[in-house]
Amino acid sequence: MTSPQKLRVLVGYDGSPSAVTAIEAAARLVPSAEATVLHLWQPPFTSPQLRQRLAGRAADLEQLGELLEREGQAEAERLAGNGVALARAAGWTADASVLRAFGGDGYQFARAAEEQGADLVVVGSRGLTGLKAAMGSVSELVVHVSPVPVLVVPHPLTTVEWTAAASGPVVVGTDGSDTAGRTAEAVARLFPDRERLLVAVEEPGEGPGPSAPDGAELITVPRHGRPGSERATAAALAGFAGERNAGVLAVGSRGLSTGHELLLGSVAREVLHCAHRPVLVVPPAREG
Repeated sequence: MTSPQKLRVLVGYDGSPSAVTAIEAAARLVPSAEATVLHLWQPPFTSPQLRQRLAGRAADLEQLGELLEREGQAEAERLAGNGVALARAAGWTADASVLRAFGGDGYQFARAAEEQGADLVVVGSRGLTGLKAAMGSVSELVVHVSPVPVLVVPHPLTTVEWTAAASGPVVVGTDGSDTAGRTAEAVARLFPDRERLLVAVEEPGEGPGPSAPDGAELITVPRHGRPGSERATAAALAGFAGERNAGVLAVGSRGLSTGHELLLGSVAREVLHCAHRPVLVVPPAREG
């Protein structure tokens, strides 16, 4: 009997506490994965401390630039190696990938996910106060443009949230759309051993609301706030996830508009603001 194929995970790592939390939490949620730990780096040309230490060794500016480039590459490889050690300690098989960044790092990250055939991208966030405050520009752009689902892990997590990451259910927000259907399918593929709770937020005066797929139970929760408020919808989903000690809250994204404007989807954006637990953002189907 052949064992099931391991999921391929691409995880961003920069040595920060939020990156450490992302690896440890994601390994609880997706055990036994094959991980690539990706570090994007830029040469430290603006580091006065490093310039000062290396300046005495260089005969001229050209040689100084070469020394800085070499030291930056070595530091990037060391950081990626640390991330690999963390991933392996958490139960993943893992290797390192170091890429030189030339701007547009979020696009580089998303392109790496596509080239490596990743099933899931993992990024950390730096706080609990919202997407803009909590996520660096690279992580934010990855969520917008990734062709595969992105798991955003907040830092820090409470002891209750760590426990939920190990064994809690996955709450799947749905509105009956095609993207919501893709989200449910992605959750079943990524978290096959987790209880899955399909949840719709009631919209007063909007009729019966979305229906559940065949064989699935749909849970409806009330939304408090003005009609059509994406923030209230997100808060209702996040509140339900908290009540059920969910390990993950999964939502769909609107992706890129026809004008190539970054358009995450307002409910997904608000969920990232308020969930205070790992959030899975699933992109829509690609056109063509």
